[in-house]
Amino acid sequence: MIVYPNAKINLGLNVVAKRANGYHDIETCFYPIPLQDALEVADASAFRFRLAGNPLDCPAGDNLVIKVLQMVEKETKLPELDIFLYKHIPSGAGLGGGSADAAFMLQLLNERFKLGYTKEEMKQRLSSLGADCAFFVENRPVIATGIGDIMTPIDLSLKGWTLVLVKPEVAVSTAEAYACITPRKPEQPLAEILKMPVEQWQGRLCNDFEESIFARHPEIAATRDLLLDLGATYAAMSGSGSAVYGLFSQPVADIDKTFAGMFVRQRELE
Repeated sequence: MIVYPNAKINLGLNVVAKRANGYHDIETCFYPIPLQDALEVADASAFRFRLAGNPLDCPAGDNLVIKVLQMVEKETKLPELDIFLYKHIPSGAGLGGGSADAAFMLQLLNERFKLGYTKEEMKQRLSSLGADCAFFVENRPVIATGIGDIMTPIDLSLKGWTLVLVKPEVAVSTAEAYACITPRKPEQPLAEILKMPVEQWQGRLCNDFEESIFARHPEIAATRDLLLDLGATYAAMSGSGSAVYGLFSQPVADIDKTFAGMFVRQRELE
């Protein structure tokens, strides 16, 4: 059985407060995009886990796919499995690739072995692995608040826009991103801005991580600026970075040459 976990981008990201336990309250919009990994699970005589594609930023044993398997095996006896994960979504990019893999793995096991988990039960289990993991169960645009774990569906479509996604040759850890952030209340609620036309987003729909991350990694800022120079209607860093995306009214010619040496993908959104 094979599934295709997809990435997400953040449309805006406000870090609004820091909790006593060190976690931060945020306000952001998770939006699914058509950039996918491939995850295949088959019966086997002995357990095997194989990885291919883009390199990961963690040991194979710490992969969220394996953590989901271990979680399920605490409740249900499963046969030996051969798991193959092809990573197309880059790591350390703010695109939720690992979280998507976890969510799709749980849904795959639920369907294949008739575990009987409801969507809400899967979301609850996934929340222990990462705040945004549960997003990929419904996989539709949401406003995420709290630590990113409180999700409210939003009526938002970017259908017809061309997404250009670029990841410079640098990774940004979540810990690094939060270490330099100063929480603050946004001047305008995110949901209000998202009701405006995309043409009005630049300068209003902000990612609070950009200021400190751009200062420490100017190549990420330069990538965002180049997307705007190429005619992006809106461009921003996704999550805590390092991926940057631009929304264009039409496809961009020779985009791979423009960002030679970087991870670059161009997709029309549906």
